[in-house]
Amino acid sequence: MQFGRSYEEFEVGAVYKHWPGKTVTEYDDHLFCLLTMNHHPLHLDVNYATETTQFGQNVVVGNYVYSLLLGMSVPDVSGKAIANLEIESLRHVAPTFHGDTIYGETTVLDKWESTSKDDRGVVHVETIGYKQDGTVVCIFRRKVMVPKQSYLDARGGEQPGRPVPRPDRNWPGA
Repeated sequence: MQFGRSYEEFEVGAVYKHWPGKTVTEYDDHLFCLLTMNHHPLHLDVNYATETTQFGQNVVVGNYVYSLLLGMSVPDVSGKAIANLEIESLRHVAPTFHGDTIYGETTVLDKWESTSKDDRGVVHVETIGYKQDGTVVCIFRRKVMVPKQSYLDARGGEQPGRPVPRPDRNWPGA
């Protein structure tokens, strides 16, 4: 299974559809809010959300939706990244609710070789996240520094640092 891409593997205009989607539970949302100390009642207090908001229910915290989409994109986009350079823009377009399933896809907008090191390049991508009914909920653009194949070859290839199993007396093949 591929995990990330080298600079040469990116093509401007390519679209990567991230799979699988993720159904957001109340637990996911509340845990993320509590871990990040976002105690806004819109996300945590169902009575508040029901009685005082236009949505009539808790809204999933937007940074969780963004983080989820960023994570979904790693195997297709940044699994081999040297660095995430910039989040150029981030827009929350529609609310996500407990029980919604988020899907994502990333489009390669541009790419260019590094001007300071010849073994890497920068890829500019846009990721959109949408719910099970197709409603777009989040859009963000970022720039990622990715290695060229020469960088990977110099550091151990596709899975650098992966150990090789050693036979010992407890292994049936020994």
